[in-house]
Amino acid sequence: MPLDPTLFGEIDPPQRLLMGPGPVNAHPRVLRAMSADLLGQFDPEMTGYMNQVMALYRPIFGTANRWTMLIDGTARAAIEASLVSLVAPGDRVLVVNFGRFGLLLTEILSRIGAVIETVDAPWGETVPMEAIAAAIERTAPKLVACVHGDTSTTMAQPLDGLGDLCRAAGALSYVDATATIGGMEIAADRWGVDIVTGGLQKCLGGPSGSAPITISDAAAEHIFARRHTEAGIRMAGLEDGAGPRIGSNYFDLAMIMDYWSEKRLNHHTEATSMLYAARECARIVLGEGLDARYARHAAAGRAMTAGLRAMGLTVFGADATRMTNVTGVHIPHGVDGEAIRRMMREAFEIEIGTAFGPLAGQIWRIGAMGYNAMRHKVLLTLGALEACLLREGFALPPGKAVAAAMEAWG
Repeated sequence: MPLDPTLFGEIDPPQRLLMGPGPVNAHPRVLRAMSADLLGQFDPEMTGYMNQVMALYRPIFGTANRWTMLIDGTARAAIEASLVSLVAPGDRVLVVNFGRFGLLLTEILSRIGAVIETVDAPWGETVPMEAIAAAIERTAPKLVACVHGDTSTTMAQPLDGLGDLCRAAGALSYVDATATIGGMEIAADRWGVDIVTGGLQKCLGGPSGSAPITISDAAAEHIFARRHTEAGIRMAGLEDGAGPRIGSNYFDLAMIMDYWSEKRLNHHTEATSMLYAARECARIVLGEGLDARYARHAAAGRAMTAGLRAMGLTVFGADATRMTNVTGVHIPHGVDGEAIRRMMREAFEIEIGTAFGPLAGQIWRIGAMGYNAMRHKVLLTLGALEACLLREGFALPPGKAVAAAMEAWG
């Protein structure tokens, strides 16, 4: 029998304050931009917006790269497009691994058929550049891949000098900046890295579903040369399934780059509303000013950390390399972490994050990024957490957290 449409009402989600590791609440200007009328993908107005997006994201990535654009899909779409397009089966890749999302890189690379090497740090630390240099010398990789800010551990990997190490070894480099773009400095050109990817749903203050990417000339040359090599193999009738062919059509960067080039070669139908969202995210970031935006995120992280410590809680990981926009905090002994998260959500409409891997059940992850990296939202979150902990019987000095956070914000 046909489904009665009245069984499901109009979508009306609760107005929840998302203070976890992402996604976060989208900026109202971004949501308004998404409601604009659709255009055909080759309409001159539409391709003009595409060109504007490319220009807007160059300063956000800290680059002059011509190939700065969007991948349609969540942040992971850009990660996979980068790795699938750079790496052929049998290529040796070094992964800088200090958390769950370094492990994600190895999982994607294993599906490609890469030979994977890792240089590791315990969760809560980052990998010293000297260790990365030694690993590059030891493994002679074709690609070095790493995460900038890993929300699973709340640590940010220092990247100055990485590009020099890679170029000296004849390797390309890839950086996943999903969790930091728009909130911490991204310096693709100064770092000297070849591909950096991001996502809208964290510090950029948009919805998940569009992934900014920037590609160096060296990486672009490699990607296009690989396509020509594959074409030659197919024309010669030599392909046996084990060659360097890119295993994805949708994530083939050479084809996507043609779509974003002056040639406008059809590849897919651009996600128009998501492009509007990405464009408005960038306009908001640049309108605020990069330095001011990074300072706001640093103030939010500093205030959150001060407030948590004033409650008598222990912040996770090293202060020197902590992300400014996500803070891990140990769940006190004897406290049911999930009961606190549920109370925060049900009583205060505030969401904070749990953890996974070796930190599952050990820490909460509390974010303050994008539209939510605001003083009053940090203070509301700390006040709610204090109230929930007190209700669960955890002894803490009432009122100290908010006061400490206000002082730390400056």
